[in-house]
Amino acid sequence: MAISLTFIPMLSLFVMLMTCTLHANGCYTSIISFGDSLADTGNLKRSVYRSKSDPPHFLFLPYGETFFHEATGRCSNGRLIIDFIGESLGKLRISPFEKMMQTNNLKDIGQGVNFAVVGATALDSSFHQARGVYNPYTNASLGVQLNCFKKMLASICEPVSEDCKSLLQNSLILMGEIGGNDYNHPIIAGKPFDELKSYVPLIINTIATAINDMIELGAKTLVVPGNLPIGCSTTYLTIYYGSGKEEYDSTTGCLTKLNKFAEYHNEMLQTALHQIRELHPDVNVIYADYYNAAMQFYRSPQQYGFTNGALKACCGGKGPYNYNLQVACGDPSSTTCDDPDTYVNWDGLHLTEAAYRVIYKSLFQGTYTTPQYNSLCPTSTLQSREASSSLAQSS
Repeated sequence: MAISLTFIPMLSLFVMLMTCTLHANGCYTSIISFGDSLADTGNLKRSVYRSKSDPPHFLFLPYGETFFHEATGRCSNGRLIIDFIGESLGKLRISPFEKMMQTNNLKDIGQGVNFAVVGATALDSSFHQARGVYNPYTNASLGVQLNCFKKMLASICEPVSEDCKSLLQNSLILMGEIGGNDYNHPIIAGKPFDELKSYVPLIINTIATAINDMIELGAKTLVVPGNLPIGCSTTYLTIYYGSGKEEYDSTTGCLTKLNKFAEYHNEMLQTALHQIRELHPDVNVIYADYYNAAMQFYRSPQQYGFTNGALKACCGGKGPYNYNLQVACGDPSSTTCDDPDTYVNWDGLHLTEAAYRVIYKSLFQGTYTTPQYNSLCPTSTLQSREASSSLAQSS
C-alpha cells in the first residue's frame, strides 16, 4: 500500500525550531536527513500503524533486537549509520518526521528531523508505475520528502530568510543514501540492465536538483552517499544463484556486473557533485563513498570480525545464503543467527549494526569522504555507550 508523507496537515503541528549554533570545532547541532531504508528510523512504521494496513515483517523482532531490544522501524538488528552520526555530534536525537507529526513533541525538533522512508526512491512513483514497477511500501520519493521539509520550514520561518538560513547553516544535511530502490524494485521485477542504465542520469539529476534546492534554502554542509556494492547483496546473490563462474569476483564472491553498475551510478553522482561544488564554492558538498567503505569487509571479512563471512544473511529463510524471497526475516519459518556482530548481512538486503558501524567509522572518522568530513568536524567520535539512552528515547 502506498504511504504518503504529504497528506498530514503540517502547518498546524510545527512550531519554531530551536536555533542551532555551530560548534567552534566546526561540527553541527542538528541533522536533517532524507533517504530510504538505510536511514529510516521509524517513519514507515508510524505511517503503517496510522493507516491500519498490514505491517511488514521488519516492524517486528528480531529487527532491533541487538541495541533497542524492540523493533523500531530500522531495517537492521540495531543502529544505522545515521544513529552513529547523531552519537558523534553529541547524542543528537533525530526524530522521525512521522513521530513529530503524530506526537507534536516540540522538544526534539531542534536536534533534527529524519524524512527517510523504507522503500523510497529518488524518482517519483509515477515514473516507475508507468513502467510496470510498483513500490510495495511507499510513494515517499525524494521529491515528496523534500516537499514535506519545505512545508515544514515555511511554518517555521520565512523561506530564504536569515532565520531559515541560520537554521540550515548549522545543520548537517544527509542526502540519502537514495536511488538504490530505483534499481532494486525494477531488478526484482525483471527489468533488463539496459533499461536500468537509462534511469541513471534521471536519478542523478533528481538528487542534484534536491541538493541545489537545499543550498538555495541556506544549507552549507551536505553529505551525499553513493550506492553500496549491490553485487555483494545476499538478495541478488540468491536471485542470480547458479550464474556462470565468470559472473563472480573471485576475490569476494560478489556479482561483478551488478557492482560495475553501482560503480557507474557512483561515478555519475560524483561528476554531478563536482559541478555543484563549482557553482557553490562556499558550500561543503561531501561525497560519502559507501561502496568502497563496504568493499573493505567484503574483501576481508575476517579482518573486521565478521567470522561468518560477508555474504550469508544472519536472518533469513535458509538456502545457500540463508535468504529466501518467500521467507522473510522474522517469518516463523526463518532462522536468526546467534551473533549478528559476526555477520555483514542482516536480512538479505540490509546490513547488520556491526557492518554499518564499520562504514560509519570509515566515512566519518576515516578517509572515505570527499572532501574529508574529519577536516570539517575533527572531534567527531563514536559515543555509543553514552548515547544508548538518548537513542532509545528517540526511536
